[in-house]
Amino acid sequence: MSIIEKAIHFATDAHKGVRRKGKDRLYILHPLEVMLIVSALTDDEDVIAAAALHDTVEDADVTIEDLKREFGDRIAALVNAESENKRCDQPSTNTWETRKRETIDKISSASREEKLICLGDKLANLREIARDHDLLGDLLWSRFNQKDKSMHAWYYSSIYRILREEFGTIPEIQEYERLLIESFDRISIE
Repeated sequence: MSIIEKAIHFATDAHKGVRRKGKDRLYILHPLEVMLIVSALTDDEDVIAAAALHDTVEDADVTIEDLKREFGDRIAALVNAESENKRCDQPSTNTWETRKRETIDKISSASREEKLICLGDKLANLREIARDHDLLGDLLWSRFNQKDKSMHAWYYSSIYRILREEFGTIPEIQEYERLLIESFDRISIE
């Protein structure tokens, strides 16, 4: 079994039975989409595997030590770079902005490989936001811990500026920009 196949199986088990926030969509579809986006941008199997695993520590009952044991230090480090400190001892609504600021700071100094996974993750999220916004309009924001659409716009546009600096105008960045503008009512992304 390749490292990518092993990662897919591991992530599928870790996210078993979990649905996307406020939806009936299986959660595993998100990491698989992230993996597909990343695999179009690199042939580095560790990075592709880490993309499939990127939410296992943040959103499942998996530790960095578990990933080191199963996949080695490099993949565990790549996943760790994409994982938020959820501060499970506090309500998510109270920590949302702090967690997002930490992510922005972390991605600013991240490696290219870490930024690839971030690009895959945020692009997959924006695709889903755009689909759901077409169906629900601004009711979409009620499913999130942060209900203020402008805060999501701030977060995704901040990440966009960092990723655009790294990746220029590759098609994935162009799609990210288009979805950002569409989803957030023509916000300024400069």
